[in-house]
Amino acid sequence: MLAAIGLDERQEAAYRALVALGAAEVADLAHRLALPEPETERALRRLESHGLAARSSARPGRWVAAPPAVALGALLTRQRDELERAELAAATLAEEYRAEAAEPALHDLVEVVHGASAVAHRSHQLRLGAAGEVCALVRGTPVGEQPAGVPYRVVVEREALSVPGGITELSAALGDGARLRVAERVPAVLVVADRTLAMVALTGQERDRDAEPAALVVHPSGLLESLVGLFEAVWREALPLRLGADGAVAEEGSPGPDATDLEILSLLLAGLTDASIAKQLDLGLRTVQRRVKGLMELAGVTTRLQLGWHAHERGWVTRV
Repeated sequence: MLAAIGLDERQEAAYRALVALGAAEVADLAHRLALPEPETERALRRLESHGLAARSSARPGRWVAAPPAVALGALLTRQRDELERAELAAATLAEEYRAEAAEPALHDLVEVVHGASAVAHRSHQLRLGAAGEVCALVRGTPVGEQPAGVPYRVVVEREALSVPGGITELSAALGDGARLRVAERVPAVLVVADRTLAMVALTGQERDRDAEPAALVVHPSGLLESLVGLFEAVWREALPLRLGADGAVAEEGSPGPDATDLEILSLLLAGLTDASIAKQLDLGLRTVQRRVKGLMELAGVTTRLQLGWHAHERGWVTRV
């Protein structure tokens, strides 16, 4: 019962025996406690340090117990004071911890991922963990698996469309409903999930084949906001790219471009040559040229530049 004030079992037993006897010599107390005399004396000295026992001034060699109400009351008061000080210290430390957590350390804002497998795994986690939207800047390869039901906006470099089968790979990787644009160059290889987490390539990309792949994962911070702003700036300037007939618009009651026309028009506006378009869509060069000519006749224009302007006005392609 007295362990709360720092006494072990032997010391408590010695004090209880001394209280019961009023006063006792070491030998008598040791016999009563069934302890060796040295251990009994050590227990008495411990009680003396707590103010619970004292040597008798009247009869040398005897020990007397301090009155429990006074001695234990003082110990309990001191214990309460120590507990209050400990509670105050705990509250102060908790406040300091909350203040520190409100401003995370720099090493908590970014993490560096090394190695091809680690980079691929972290990118996969980031994209599949998205619930709102995934945005990406892509260079020479298609993006990975698209989260089901999550809007996807992607800007690819024009060079990716010139690679044999590049458009087919992009279509397969992005799936239905993804919005795709093309730029001459993208400033970085970047994926942003829900505007709360981003991953930007550091090395090991197509232009740095000899370096080990590495990426920087950025958590909510000013740096993340800058990366989101970078994507939006590139997206605004990029040209829309249509990978099929989904969303095609034509005036009601009048003939309009079919799905193949829209794909050709989209690639044409993205900067591909007729020959590249023919290869990507597995069409003959003359078929592509004939369809472009048909689109110009449908739009009532005489140049391809006019065709591009007319296509935007009619909603055949859109920057939405």
